[in-house]
Amino acid sequence: MTQTQVIAVYQSTLQSIAFQMLGSIKDAEDAVHDTFLKWLTIDTTKVENIKAYLVRMVTNACLNIINARKRKKSLPLNELQEVLEDQEAEKTLTLFDVENQLLEAWAFLYRKLEPIERGVFVLREMFNLDYEDLQLIFDRKADNCRKIVSRAKEKLKNPDRPKLSISLPQLHLFESFKNACQKGHLAPFISDLYADLFPEEK
Repeated sequence: MTQTQVIAVYQSTLQSIAFQMLGSIKDAEDAVHDTFLKWLTIDTTKVENIKAYLVRMVTNACLNIINARKRKKSLPLNELQEVLEDQEAEKTLTLFDVENQLLEAWAFLYRKLEPIERGVFVLREMFNLDYEDLQLIFDRKADNCRKIVSRAKEKLKNPDRPKLSISLPQLHLFESFKNACQKGHLAPFISDLYADLFPEEK
């Protein structure tokens, strides 16, 4: 899987683990963001079990947050404010890094694939939808959807460097893609993919 696919597949699982450990949605989000930031900087080719590796990483991130909570209790007010400001800046950088990865991935897919190829490929390979579900969404037979995925993979075999520029009409579709990856909002993304494929039906 690509780095973007890993984020899409495992984000909700890591979020659940982090929330159980920390009891705070905000802290859980911070732990998951820290985990993916580190994931984007390591050599992932040597990782045999991606899920186990990420679970261990997010667990360590949660333990760091728990230890930081204990230290904050003894900090003077001025020092505490500085710590909070530093954490907010770091979180902003992390969000930018992850969003930049998604933007590159989407720009690449948009340039390489036709609308039907893009829709079927993304929902199958990144969100693991069954071919039977794709058949209902795109009104194409399951076997045809398999062929579309295969054709898309062939087109993506020799990736060039993604260009970050996206035309204005596609910004909405990218935002929908980003929300599906980061927040699990899949239904609106499917609706937007359908609208991209059949613009006359908008």
